[in-house]
Amino acid sequence: MKSFEQLITFLPSKDLQTTTNFYQNVLELPLVRDQGDCKIFRVSPAGLIGFCSRPELPSPAKSIILTLITDEVDEWFKKLVKAGAQVEKPPTYNLKYAIYQAFVFDPNGYRIEIQRFDDPLPG
Repeated sequence: MKSFEQLITFLPSKDLQTTTNFYQNVLELPLVRDQGDCKIFRVSPAGLIGFCSRPELPSPAKSIILTLITDEVDEWFKKLVKAGAQVEKPPTYNLKYAIYQAFVFDPNGYRIEIQRFDDPLPG
């Protein structure tokens, strides 16, 4: 049996235009599929995230964590703050997990974690 090739996580959005602007222009994720009421963005070669226009969000939306892995945690944090993202936690080192991380919220209230592993995941 062939293994899976990609992963798409879909989340609801009350304001798809604002969400699209945030993920496409602030996080600089390429829009790879526009389905009208759903937009799919590439996060990595095999990882995608999609947002669909829906009247309700999970409650609370902040219980969802979207973790983006990068060596440039500080740089991305500064860019997100400059773009107006609400800060939950500035970049700090998490000794328990051996990671450097920061937390902000996207326009939907979803928690975004920008993270660097001291011991990178295999890939």
